[in-house]
Formats: sequence, structure tokens, C-alpha cells
Amino acid sequence: MSLVKPGLLTLLCALLLGACGGGGGGGSTVAAEEGAASNPVSSPSETQTCGDNCFLTILDVETVISQAVAEAAARDLPATIAVVDRVGNVLGVFAMDGASDSVTITSTNDIGSPITGGLENLNFIPAKMAAISKAITGAYLSTQGNAFTTRTASQIIQENFNPGEGNVPSGPLFGVQFSQLACSDFSQRNQGGASSVGPHRAPLGLSADPGGLPLYIDGVAVGGVGIVADGIYGLDKVITNFDTDFDELIATAATRGYAAPLDIRADQITIVGKTARFSDSFVDELQSSLADVQPLSAVIAANGGDYLRVLGYFERDRARAGTAFGQPGSGIRPADASVFVDAQGASLDAFVFVDDGNINRYPASPATDAPSGDTANALTANEVQIILNEAINLANESRAQIRVPVGTQARVTVSVVDTSGEILGMGRTRDGPVFGADVSLQKARTATFFSGTGRNDSGAPADILRGFPDTLYINSDLALLDTPRPSFSRYVLDAQLFLGNADALESTGTSVAFSDRAGGNLSRPHYPDGPTTGPPGPFSKPEGQWSVFSVGLQLDLVYNSLIQHVAFVAGLVDDDVEQNCVGNTGLAQAPDVAFEIVGQVPNLANGIQIFPGSVPIYRGDVLVGGIGVSGDGVDQDDMISFLGLHRAGLRLGTGIRNAPPEIRADNIVIPGQSSRLRYVNCPQTPFIDNNDTEVCNGI
Repeated sequence: MSLVKPGLLTLLCALLLGACGGGGGGGSTVAAEEGAASNPVSSPSETQTCGDNCFLTILDVETVISQAVAEAAARDLPATIAVVDRVGNVLGVFAMDGASDSVTITSTNDIGSPITGGLENLNFIPAKMAAISKAITGAYLSTQGNAFTTRTASQIIQENFNPGEGNVPSGPLFGVQFSQLACSDFSQRNQGGASSVGPHRAPLGLSADPGGLPLYIDGVAVGGVGIVADGIYGLDKVITNFDTDFDELIATAATRGYAAPLDIRADQITIVGKTARFSDSFVDELQSSLADVQPLSAVIAANGGDYLRVLGYFERDRARAGTAFGQPGSGIRPADASVFVDAQGASLDAFVFVDDGNINRYPASPATDAPSGDTANALTANEVQIILNEAINLANESRAQIRVPVGTQARVTVSVVDTSGEILGMGRTRDGPVFGADVSLQKARTATFFSGTGRNDSGAPADILRGFPDTLYINSDLALLDTPRPSFSRYVLDAQLFLGNADALESTGTSVAFSDRAGGNLSRPHYPDGPTTGPPGPFSKPEGQWSVFSVGLQLDLVYNSLIQHVAFVAGLVDDDVEQNCVGNTGLAQAPDVAFEIVGQVPNLANGIQIFPGSVPIYRGDVLVGGIGVSGDGVDQDDMISFLGLHRAGLRLGTGIRNAPPEIRADNIVIPGQSSRLRYVNCPQTPFIDNNDTEVCNGI
């Protein structure tokens, strides 16, 4: 449990009322101010690994902060500025004198009716948490082949793609905002001191609020910067115009000399025929010049401001250097050449996640569960390794969707879990986006969890959901909201009513295989995905209650833990959230006691994910685990998990396979609906070296 610090809740309520080269490298000398990308860049190379000395130095961090301060001062907008490296180490958090201590979370931004519930309209969220999440988003979504921002994230996570269009499907990364959570059992933690192995957590998950941009040095992705100056943590609901966004303008100033190469920016990439957004701000709109930029020590002496300590992230009074991505110190390094190999024994150029001793955190391991009551059904270490190998090999053969140049290999992370959600193995291709690691694990667990109907050995999903403590929404006065009051039992009942099956998700039900694409259909505010006249999915919320910050089951599972983490960073409770996102009692009504954990549930330890890219794994007709893939396009993620598992089954000959076709979720006939759930959707001509089509048909 965690005791609420005496008097602090009352005090808070009162406040609410009222660089390549280790010695400075390419980023230490600021380039001439011309164009949207003012730094000299080299052509990105898909085969390049950032070397030992390629990272943000202390001087780089200070330069980025100083450039942000110069622009914020020119606009008389005191800002909070966060800088991170590519694996999420927080390298500096700086607040100008007069910068707001908090932000208000809102998805409306004066457009549409206010939403009640979830995270909507909470106004006590520390601005430093928001700035870090924005910086991490810019870093985690960007690679050598694509540069994405929090504005890009805003475009691809909303209920329609593009936002504002009617009767079109949701954004391809719908739901990704609730990944990289502070409670994740995968994400690493850094309590201060020097930078450490990642990937690290994001305090508020991934951000869709413009003002988070990636940082590059000589064309190499090295981190991100996040700005909070306007007091709002929201998103862009209308993308048919160009905004004047002060957070984004200050972030643009911060990236001078560290800007993303023009040829890999989001606005050079199309997603299902629609151009992605990078930024609505440009260098020629800035009110500061490079002549205004002073060393940070001089800035502090002249204007005040200082580094902020952020519990659990950054507890220093000066900047620190980042890590070199792809090297052991970053937590991601090349795998041993003999481990990830194709059927002929050739190395697959794979990478692994390592601890601070350079030991692989998730080597292929045997499962310890007993699927259908028999340990003989459990996945073996060899089976896990072959599944990983075939998926990574398939990614190397496949064309990425959100990466340039066209024809580049898909870059992804692959995770395999057992029926209890325990991690059996993880691997990644070169230069995969960092966000895909935690997401691939969420996907693998989600598909496995919801495919557990009929299971008695480790609990059917209905039983597990009903066992969770209630989600306790709070308002900005820290009072519990009576309405809307989420209920996990209600989510189960709504699913059974929607599917027309009283045994759905129950131990008494007939086994059904759910992919994340199928479960995602049930999580959209308009079923099946897009039509404005469609009913809400049973795991979503109805119109008028749904928003990006109040999505339904996905958020409700982790809400209490998220609030505990906010309270910890704000200094209201002594204990940080555990590395388990579910089972948290929340801000309990008992005096002075809050946030107890009721049981550890590895099935959903880092939350669930609701966009495509996973399938359950079967041995014959017995559920034995799940595979999740995340990286360079959701159709690619679907194919790599589905077809990769199929290829592994053929190679192994041990009965490992995709779900039998007759039990897949796309066979469910939903009462009153003409559209069935989707299982997987593979790209039409996915491979780089041949024109094969319909590669998933008949499997």
C-alpha cells in the first residue's frame, strides 16, 4: 500500500483553485538558420548502427534547452522543456521562471462537447510529466527511416483517419497512447544518476499533444525534445488547417542543429494513401535567432529558471549525457550471430534487449504453464526461438509501410508469451521503432488473454476481469466521480450481449481465437471501425463519453495505476506504482490509504493493446501462447505475426500453428450486424524481392 502524505492532498486542492563524437559532436556547433532542417545531415543508412560515440552529450542537451528558452522568452511564454535519448533516458528537464506547474488534459480544445470521465479535464497533471512523455514520443516513434512527432501521433490515434473525416476507419495506431506506461513490467526505470539501459517508461504513455519532436545528429536518430508552455495536454482534432501551436514552435527552435532530415519526415510518408503530418511550425516563423542563444549557464544567470527533479526519471541539478543506441549501454544491442538464424543457418541481423550487465533479458525460454491442464502442451525454448526467427526473417523480406525510401525492409519487435502472459522471448530487427517493444508485448498478451474462453487452468478472461478492483475515476478536486463509473463486470456483460453469446469470455464457453485486429473491432467507438451510425463496441464507450483520453476497457484497466504514478511524481504518495498495471485499487476512500495491489496478473501486466499485429498460438486445437509484432505498419504487423507463425509451424513439425480456422473470431455471427470481426489483414504485395500476392490466404 502507499500512504498519502499528510496535508498534501489539501495543499494540492488549494493550489488547483487559486551527438556523434563524445565531446560535443555534431550537435555542439549550431548550423546556419536556413530551412526547416538546419543541421547538416547525411543520408540515412538502413544498415548503419550508431557507434560507441554517437549520442547526445551534456553540451548537446544544454544547447537544445537554450534554444528552446530563447524562443520561449521571445514569445514571453515560460516553458518546461524535457530532453531524452532514443531509449527514453531523461537527460534534462528545465523550467523557466513562471512556467506552469501543471497541465489540463483535454481532447476537445474548445471543439466539441466536454467529456467526463477517464483522464478528461484533470488539471493537476505535472507539466514535467507531460514534457517528458512528449519528448519520449518524438524519440520512440522515429528511426533512421522515418521521423514522427507528437503531431503525427495525434493524426494516427484518433477515431477516424484522417481526424474529422466521417465514415472512415480509426487511425492505424488507435490505442497506442496507452503504451510505454509507467507501470509496465517491460519498461526500465531510472532513479537518477547516469543514463542506464532502456527502453524506459513514459510518465503519461505516448503523447498526441503537438510539441514533441525527434532529435537527430548527422542524420542519426538520437532522442527527442518535449515542450509544455500553453498549459494544455491535448491533440489536434482538425487537421485541415495549419495551427499556430506555441509548444511546437518552441520545440522547432530547440531542434535547430538537431532537426530530422527532410527526406524522412512524416510529411514525406503516406499511410493508406494519406500524407502523414510532421509539424505545423517552421523555422522562418521563429521569433528568436541563433544570435539570441546563449550557453545555458548564462541563460540561468540572466533570466532564472533551473533544472527540475522528477521522481523516478531525473533527480539531478544538471544535464546528463545519453546513450549510444544499438550499443549495450542503451539496453538494445546486436544479438549473438548464432542465435537468430534462418533455416539455412544464416544470421538474421537481429537485436535483443539487455540488462545493465549486457545479458539478454528475454532469451527464448520454455513455458511453465499447463495449457488444457497438460504441461506437455507448453511451448519449448526451441519452438519459441524458431517462432522468433521466422517472424524476424519475414520482416527482413517485407516492405515497410511507414519508412523511406520505398522498398525498405520492415523494422519490428517480436514478442512471444505463454497462456499466462509470461514473456518467453523477444527479438527485434535493426532500427525498429522503440515504441514497438512494449507494444508488441501488449499485443501478444492481449490476443492470448481474449482467446482464453473455455479455459479453466489459468482463468478465463471473464473471471479475470471480474476479479479486478473497480476503476475509480477522480475529478480535478481529487473527489471520486460517481458517473460514469466503469465496471469490469459490465464490460463482460456488454461483450456477451453484443456477441449474442452468454458464454462469451467464460470458462464455460466454446474456445474462440481473438487476434488484436478482432479485439480492436470490439474496442472502437463505432463498430466495426468507422461508420458513424455504428454502435460502440462493447469494450469502448458510447458517443458523448468516448475520447482519446477515455477509451473504455483499455484505459480502465490501467487508470488506477496511472493515477498512483501521477501522485508519486507529484510527491503525494511515498511509493511508485508497481511494475504491474492491473489490479490497483486506486485512490481508495479509506482515510490516508491508497493504491493497494490486489493480486499479480501477468496476463495484462503492461496493459492491453487494441490495434492490429498479433495472433494466438496453438498446438493443434490447444491455446499455448501468443505472438505480437509492432513496427512499420499494422498490416505488416498482422502478416509477420500470422504468416511468421505459420512458417515456424511448418519448420518445426510439432503441431505449433495458427488457430484452427473454424474457431477464429471472424466466424462469429454478431446479431444485428452485417459485418463480422476481422482476424488479420495482410498487405497485397508485401515482399521486396517478388510480387507474390494474397500471401496469407488459405492458412
